[in-house]
Amino acid sequence: MTNILIVEDDMSLNKGIALTLARDGVVAEQAYTLAQAKERLARGGIDLIVLDVRLPDGSGFDFCAEVRASSQVPIIFLTAGDLEPDIVTGFELGGDDYVTKPFSLMVLRSRVMAVLRRCDPGREDKLLVGELSLDFGRMEFRKGGTSLSLSVTEQKLLKTLILHRGQILTREQLIDTVWGQDSAYVDENALTVTVKRLRAKLEEEPAAPKWIKTVYGLGYMWSEEGA
Repeated sequence: MTNILIVEDDMSLNKGIALTLARDGVVAEQAYTLAQAKERLARGGIDLIVLDVRLPDGSGFDFCAEVRASSQVPIIFLTAGDLEPDIVTGFELGGDDYVTKPFSLMVLRSRVMAVLRRCDPGREDKLLVGELSLDFGRMEFRKGGTSLSLSVTEQKLLKTLILHRGQILTREQLIDTVWGQDSAYVDENALTVTVKRLRAKLEEEPAAPKWIKTVYGLGYMWSEEGA
């Protein structure tokens, strides 16, 4: 389980960020002041901080400096504008990334996940997606309490789709990624069959899939709606 602390005094924005991040094994915890953030951080167990620069009781930059005195927990700054001095200051103080307001919540989510992967390269091998528990490193897969047996090809396809969730991947892209140097000798029907087998193992209703969507004329997509 990944714990992310959101430090943002705009209650509506804080809630929106929390709802967007609280999925795929992520717990989003909220703080609206630096005092609340310090209290929560002192209890430990925070894996990443989303930090507004300007807060009612102080500066996010000062808080970052305090955190960096004793911790290397990743920090993503939220800045009010694309101001170069703010961006430079954030990085110099030890920030890992920044996002300028206004921003897309899904873009912020992608940036958060990218920072988590950089800080823990093995993280992308362990994923929780809805009722699915996927450990690609150990090749252990479960749906609810049931163990799933996936072939190596099915594992590669599943991981590719999930890591690009919400994106349409063409049949050519999937074949190249999953079959690699052998892709030139792979019939397109092999992808169709592999998708069908994955759906049979993952989906409640394979004929009406909620996870692996067909985008007719283009390819396939792992649906955010399914998460």
